Amino acid sequence: MAQPRASTFVVHAALIAQLGSAGNFNSMALRLIQMSDIHFGYEDAAAVAAAADYVRAEPFDLLMLTGDITQLGAEKEFAAAAVWLETLPGPILSTPGNHDTPWAGLVERALMPWDRYNRLIGPVTQASFIAPGLTVRSMNSARGWQIRLNWSKGEVSAGQARRAGEALEAAAPGARRVLACHHPLIEVPGEPMTSRVRGGQHAARRLVRAGADLVVTGHLHVPFVQALPYGDGLTYAVGAGTLSRRERGEPPSFNVITLEDDRMTVAVMAWDGTALHLGRAWEVALRPRPKAMLDISTGTEA
Repeated sequence: MAQPRASTFVVHAALIAQLGSAGNFNSMALRLIQMSDIHFGYEDAAAVAAAADYVRAEPFDLLMLTGDITQLGAEKEFAAAAVWLETLPGPILSTPGNHDTPWAGLVERALMPWDRYNRLIGPVTQASFIAPGLTVRSMNSARGWQIRLNWSKGEVSAGQARRAGEALEAAAPGARRVLACHHPLIEVPGEPMTSRVRGGQHAARRLVRAGADLVVTGHLHVPFVQALPYGDGLTYAVGAGTLSRRERGEPPSFNVITLEDDRMTVAVMAWDGTALHLGRAWEVALRPRPKAMLDISTGTEA
């Protein structure tokens, strides 16, 4: 296994200093790393290498990949992504994006849009990650083709939303509930592009009813945090930037998400061409956990 670059440790120390010492990295916190829109075939190789060094060096509970792992859905791009993933520690949960279908070959795109993803990355169907204090569900919002001109936009069926909601509702008492998909389910004001997810608002409302804490997405290539405008306002849409050369006004980056009993911190680790540094950070309130919550360090009831 490759040794972490020295800059990784400097970045982590700086991150702790900038976020303060109020427990952002205590042993009871859940730490999730979110990477998105790597676009193998057009990736920023240095940024991808630095991100890999980071996850090898820093403890985390789950690495989430929220789509557009490849640029053109080509076999060689998926093969390169698979080799890279083999070098990373787990656990890893991934979901595809609109670039992960074959861009060359309409028949394959229409009839077998996810064959390469399934073979080389993982199952496209909804998958779950369950650990003490945490339940994460994936949901595929991308399509091989659609009855509209722009196939890059998202779609979530009523059945997908129902199954995802039921999976989160089945989480253990006190567990944080996270949904991972590629497209933001509702539009993000002021960002450089739209998602226009068919069924997105219905899915967002269903996830709020299921008590979701986070809906993590990619697609826009810029990081953001916003509360979904439904229910108690404590379900957050969290978007990650890109690790590709397809920048949209922001440098390549990924998110480090820290979940504590009553709050969440999202730290954007940005690549400046030579090292990772803290780009932006958000801190928001989370729903209070029930008293009979799980002790996430032991998996026993508190």
